Amino acid sequence: MIVAEMDVWHSRAAVPTRRVALGADTLPLDPPPGFGGLLLAAVVAFYGANLPDADRAALADLAGRLERGERVAQPWLRYRRQYDRVGLTTTTHRLMRTPSGDIVVLLDRFARREPQLLAALYRAGRVPEPARRSLFTLLGSAMRWRSGDAPDEVDLADLLAYLTGQAPRAATFEVPVDPRGWALDVLGLDDYDGDARSLQRRFRRELRRAHPDHGGASSDAGSRIAALTAARRILLSPGAAGRGG
Repeated sequence: MIVAEMDVWHSRAAVPTRRVALGADTLPLDPPPGFGGLLLAAVVAFYGANLPDADRAALADLAGRLERGERVAQPWLRYRRQYDRVGLTTTTHRLMRTPSGDIVVLLDRFARREPQLLAALYRAGRVPEPARRSLFTLLGSAMRWRSGDAPDEVDLADLLAYLTGQAPRAATFEVPVDPRGWALDVLGLDDYDGDARSLQRRFRRELRRAHPDHGGASSDAGSRIAALTAARRILLSPGAAGRGG
């Protein structure tokens, strides 16, 4: 079940002009920060991880201005805010509750980071006081999150655990006695010979297929993404390559 959702409209990758606009959203904020605030924070943390220091400083400056309710000049992070959606494409972010009660975040790992970050801050800036101040406190914490992984390899379960102050929850799937065989099956591989780059390509392709925006089933996306992440970790572990069952 979707508990929070946000559309971000932005320029297509091949278009030289850079624009960003807010889209439709369902962002419940009560009790603060609510599922909506958690989704905004997840967007900020995920796309802001490993951001260059200059861009990180600019983002913090923009957040402070929006928190204080100031009008902001354009552009920011080389993107100009647009108030219509003409010529733009959309990226959707969701927070979902699984049948087992777990909360999972579904973000487009391949989207351009700048418009996602800006849209999250602009949307937070529309929240009335006093909720806006507490929301930006959470977003400030999200901005400090740094990941050692590439953006498309970040463990979203760990990200949610960071934002909520909880230990990572157990996966919503079970790994059988033969973890290597299970991992190969999850990724659709007959074998793994240690070619990490090839494995990463397969992982990214399966992530695209699993994401609802690329045709994956919304009800299964969270569990599928978690399984793919675990499978990749198993095969990248020392000694996994070429080890028969």
